Amino acid sequence: MGPVARVHLETWAALSTPRLLGAVDVRRLAEACGVRPTKQRGQNFVIDANTVRRIVRTSGVGVDDVVLEVGPGLGSLTLGLLEKARRVVAIEIDDVLATALPATIKEFAPDQAEQFEVVFADAMRVSGIPGPAPTALVANLPYNVSVPVLLHLLELLPTIRTGLVMVQSEVAHRLAAGPGSRTYGIPSVKAAWYADVRLAGQIGCKVFWPAPNVDSALVAWTRREPPSTTATREQVFAVIDAAFAQRRKTMRSALSAIAGSAAGAEAALVAAGVSPQARGEALAIADFARIATYIDATPNR
Repeated sequence: MGPVARVHLETWAALSTPRLLGAVDVRRLAEACGVRPTKQRGQNFVIDANTVRRIVRTSGVGVDDVVLEVGPGLGSLTLGLLEKARRVVAIEIDDVLATALPATIKEFAPDQAEQFEVVFADAMRVSGIPGPAPTALVANLPYNVSVPVLLHLLELLPTIRTGLVMVQSEVAHRLAAGPGSRTYGIPSVKAAWYADVRLAGQIGCKVFWPAPNVDSALVAWTRREPPSTTATREQVFAVIDAAFAQRRKTMRSALSAIAGSAAGAEAALVAAGVSPQARGEALAIADFARIATYIDATPNR
């Protein structure tokens, strides 16, 4: 460890530990800013400090990480992240919550307040993050937008090397599914373009306020390079969308529109080393990347 890193670590260690939110704190903060959780924005606030500690521990973030959080809400997970990370930037779409959050951080983590910044924005439309580039994404993602938000941020911020998100259990299994699985589909394949994705644990509904009707799960990933292809990401994703537009269709049939004809689709599939009778549910991201190369090269699209 170099002298600069050692000084940084010693300074960080001398800071007081943030106080995490409990159920009473969450309800008090919500009442103070007049917030009533809404289903429209998928607001379910974590009220269990042990769950926050588990999420942060499982994420593996440390003193060198700049963490991006989405949907911090009242700050339950934010405070846990500030206990471990060098800096936390939180994107919040609710203007009332975004306005109230800095005061909460100053109250519960005064020594870490300078390490925190909130961005009032829609995570689906954000085009950049202020300050040092984020290295990790850790978030309790709103159920209704979890997949598009995750894919958007993975594309936007290549400096994010690792991540852990809490999502609806069904969504988590879809993201982490492999070829041939019953839950394998568009989210599984597109997430695999960016990273190795895996399930990292289940979360019961009782740790939230209000308690949702479904359980949640943790999804972790580690960034890796996309599979080799001369096609663009957009072209590969177009093939994925077509392959799963009608499940159980053969690839020859599913790709006929974007290939210009069924014969064109078959020629591209054969060139890519994929059986025209295969179905999308059986193919890995590398297969879709190869197919996109030849679909793009197929005449009369």
